[in-house]
Amino acid sequence: MSKSAPHAPKHPITRSFHGRDVVDNYEWMRDKASPETLSYLEAENAYTESLTGHLQPLTDAIYGEIKGRVKETDMSVPSRQGGWWYYGRTVEGKDYGISCRVAAEREQPWTPPRVPEDGSPLPGEQVLLDINELAADHEFFSLGASRVSPSGRLLAYSFDTSGDERFELRVKDLETGSLYDDTLTDIFYGAVWAGEEHIFYVRVDDAWRPHQVWRHTLGTPESADVLVYEEPDERFNVGVGADRAERFLYIVSSSKSTSEFHVLDFDNPTGEFRMLWPRQDGVEYDVDFIAPGGEEKWVVTHNATGPNFAVGTCPIDQLADLSELDDVAPHDDSRRIEGTDSYRDFLFLSYRAGGIGRLAVADLTAGGIGEFTELEFNEELYTVSLGGNPEWDAPVVRLSYTSFTQPAQVLDYTVADGEFTLLKQQEVEGGYDPAEYVAERIWATAEDGTQVPVSVVRRVDVGVDKPLPTLLYGYGSYEHSIDPAFSVARLSLLDRGMVWACAHVRGGGEMGRLWYDNGKMMSKRNTFTDFLACADALVQSGVTTYGQLVAEGGSAGGLLMGAVANMAPDKFAGILAIVPFVDPLTSILMPELPLTVTEWEEWGDPYHDPEAYDYIASYAPFENVEAIDYPDILAVTSLNDTRVLYVEPAKWIAKLRDTATGGEFLLKTEMSAGHGGVSGRYAQWKQTAFEYAWVLDKSGADAR
Repeated sequence: MSKSAPHAPKHPITRSFHGRDVVDNYEWMRDKASPETLSYLEAENAYTESLTGHLQPLTDAIYGEIKGRVKETDMSVPSRQGGWWYYGRTVEGKDYGISCRVAAEREQPWTPPRVPEDGSPLPGEQVLLDINELAADHEFFSLGASRVSPSGRLLAYSFDTSGDERFELRVKDLETGSLYDDTLTDIFYGAVWAGEEHIFYVRVDDAWRPHQVWRHTLGTPESADVLVYEEPDERFNVGVGADRAERFLYIVSSSKSTSEFHVLDFDNPTGEFRMLWPRQDGVEYDVDFIAPGGEEKWVVTHNATGPNFAVGTCPIDQLADLSELDDVAPHDDSRRIEGTDSYRDFLFLSYRAGGIGRLAVADLTAGGIGEFTELEFNEELYTVSLGGNPEWDAPVVRLSYTSFTQPAQVLDYTVADGEFTLLKQQEVEGGYDPAEYVAERIWATAEDGTQVPVSVVRRVDVGVDKPLPTLLYGYGSYEHSIDPAFSVARLSLLDRGMVWACAHVRGGGEMGRLWYDNGKMMSKRNTFTDFLACADALVQSGVTTYGQLVAEGGSAGGLLMGAVANMAPDKFAGILAIVPFVDPLTSILMPELPLTVTEWEEWGDPYHDPEAYDYIASYAPFENVEAIDYPDILAVTSLNDTRVLYVEPAKWIAKLRDTATGGEFLLKTEMSAGHGGVSGRYAQWKQTAFEYAWVLDKSGADAR
């Protein structure tokens, strides 16, 4: 196979905005139906394959390790809903899961059936969906919704077979196994039952913005569906849901900085939704429902009294101003409140403090809201979250717990006595000892003096007596926090003497709302300089050297990769960019593209604002490629991605290869996949193995 690098033809066009003219030689690649585009992408794939062929033994070895550590035939812990326990199973050799249920026993209504060690079916099992059967005739398959009606008799499920995240919904009679004729097409994620006759769902506009809520009546054609709500403001997305008390249906309309709720009695699905608090620019709120002592109240998480949010209450029929609610959890500069989760007898509070997500619970049985008590765990760096808990009157709640070194645990927490019961721990086949690994946190000093946390994970026995090959991961957008989590695949890096680190840079949410605010819009460069400060801190502390350091980021984290490649190419031996957002200015200047207008509150509005245009242009990776030596770069993308179009990394790699004075630039395009990459667990493992083999090679780690 030829190792001659493709050089993309240049078909220059001029982009003109605000008196700024920019010549783009590669915008022609946006036409994915063009034979020239497809030929170019195939040529890049062939080139990547030729230059990474020597990695095949290592890729195969890592794939074998991942596969060998995963319990391929396994079962989730059943979750109670109505008169059934629901769970999922996987079977060795099959790509996809199987969703199932068994009837609940009256004698032990809240004790889940014991999961068999061998992952075999439970007695009396009913298979709801075997996704392997659904996916059998498709190269790509993704489930978008799987919702059982309140009676447990009907299942609404949706699926995508191309990767463009546009779904078809079907309804299955679980008593007979037959499908209804009802078919909903080209819809968004999710579906909500209201009783046994109505399904609420969301549609997207031409720019893939979820903008409409529709109601479908079972047994009627799609053409008879009723438009319930339409959001005209292109900055806002809509969603629909219901509370676990089955008291209200909710429509939420939200932008990056503003939200608004409409509600409807659950037992009146054909009625008219009513607005709660009308939207105010910059004010976000979320609502939950409680009824302590029979008094129905809204529990509202909001930022009307401070950027880190607060929680207040009011009667459902006596709305007070958001700033005048009865405080339950007031605003606190040291705590970022993320939301509440309500049940008949207790209320959970989720928040971040000290860079860690935490949970607290308050009693509701005394007729009011008791004091919140934080759940405590032994590790410094951990992640705990509420799991599937559909039952309003449950005395126990399901929790998920993990850390960088602790495989995921499923716990039941009995609120009345504060007791934890371990139901299941993620099994690592072949043996795993968490004592052989250590996770710690160091701090980097940013350009402006801000202290930025860096999580560092390594084997205990490699120590820090000498610099080690290191993979530094980063994201830093949308207030998304990269929290501690165990990874089977990561062991293949750690066991080869590599360090894995995560830069918790501004733009994420790890350190509170201001952490996000100071890494977006006209402060976006902080995300990039924070990441470089983290790289420097790893080198200065002796963890690694620049020649052993590889950076990784995906999607908006791919923008971070492209920016730091331009700003400090000498600090990295390699950069792995997954579905990278590397041509942001071009994309954000096209309102017709998916996500563009809604993104103006994240990045700025260069379409109307020259200052925003110039600021984004100052860091946009594609715009700023220079005739300098770059680190080796591998960009991975998908042809059918609707979030970050393949054209962005394709243009970026083409320009790098034409302009840079040094560096190896590779593009790998999955020709039948979406934003999440390939589907099917075995294909995903193979993709991860390839990426990690490349990382190990570029870092100089032991590649055996």
